[in-house]
Amino acid sequence: MNNSSHSTSPKRDQFHGPEHQQINHTIFTSNKSTLDGKAYKLLLTINYLCLFVGSVASSILLKFYFNHKGSSRWVSTWVQSAGFPLLLLPIYLPYHLGCFLPKNGQKLANRRKPFSSFDLKLLGLSVGIGLMLMISNLCFSWGNSYLPLSTSSLVLSSQLVFTLLLSIIIVKQKITFLNLNCVILLTLGCVLLALSSNGDRPEGLTTAKYFVGFFSTACAGLLFALYLPVMEKIYSKVDCYAMVMEMQFVMEATATIVATLAMAMAGGFKEMTHESVAVFDLGPTKYWMTVGLNVVTWQLSFMGTAGMVFLTTSLTGGICMTALMAMNVVGGVVVYGDDFKGPKVVSTVLCLWGFCSYVYGMYVKMKRETKEDNNGGKVDTPPLGSKQEQKKSLLELSEIVTEDHR
Repeated sequence: MNNSSHSTSPKRDQFHGPEHQQINHTIFTSNKSTLDGKAYKLLLTINYLCLFVGSVASSILLKFYFNHKGSSRWVSTWVQSAGFPLLLLPIYLPYHLGCFLPKNGQKLANRRKPFSSFDLKLLGLSVGIGLMLMISNLCFSWGNSYLPLSTSSLVLSSQLVFTLLLSIIIVKQKITFLNLNCVILLTLGCVLLALSSNGDRPEGLTTAKYFVGFFSTACAGLLFALYLPVMEKIYSKVDCYAMVMEMQFVMEATATIVATLAMAMAGGFKEMTHESVAVFDLGPTKYWMTVGLNVVTWQLSFMGTAGMVFLTTSLTGGICMTALMAMNVVGGVVVYGDDFKGPKVVSTVLCLWGFCSYVYGMYVKMKRETKEDNNGGKVDTPPLGSKQEQKKSLLELSEIVTEDHR
């Protein structure tokens, strides 16, 4: 994803305000092409950790809700986006506290104000994508209410297949051996899982409802896979990381408003109150704690995903999410005692094999190409948006991912 500097592309269709050239920037408000290596790696690490913690914890907590007789799919949909006010912290705190000052230590006399770069076009895009996220959240909740956590996690791993195909169409992602190898292994894993699904069905659940859950989860993966390259396309015209968080705020607020209206019309809030007192078998206190923790962890997951797509690519973001699917499977087995035998073991191995081979292959490839570029005789260091620095960025990401999963 190329973000050329504005000085060399003054007519490019960028989303920024009229004061763009006069603003003193922090790492949150700097264009990606002007971030130095340390600042870039710091943002990358923060977002990957948010994605890691949020993804694993939210999956386990949502299943905890269903396991203890929580049954409202609207509630489980609502919590996935209701934490959007938490995004005001990364949006406003750096502005008011003056965090991450420039290297020269000067005070930021003219800082970029939050939401100052928004226009009607960007607002409309954010609202539209927010509606798509709400549908994806509902599909995920519907599927997760029927499927064991380990099964739903493995089905969702197919989103990487969709992400690759849609990235080829939307952002012109090139097909390589690494891409195809990963896609084939993940596809085989999901097909094997589907063929062995009868023995994994919870007691009392009909075949029809089980497959409704299975395909609802697959639809959630498809919609989220569409979200990733679409956002990469939009982020290529976004000025800075702060704008990414602002867009995410509008998206999640839109999804929450729609989910809230749907809950109100369906009597979801009365059902929520009744469920906390008379249905949830651990009592109202633990019910509201579960709901609250779900709100926080889901927002961490979405925040991390948005940041990863902005800082790298949609495909790399999808790969990082797929890496966490194995952790979700392990969580389901350890915490809830989900069945983990035969075909599911093979399916998990195939998913992990596909991911690990991709990351290792990218690591070796980027390391070799970066070394070749460094030996090219160029003295000047190119900006981060250049081809060489993009390779370095992906190499750093590979190192972070591999270190996190050792």
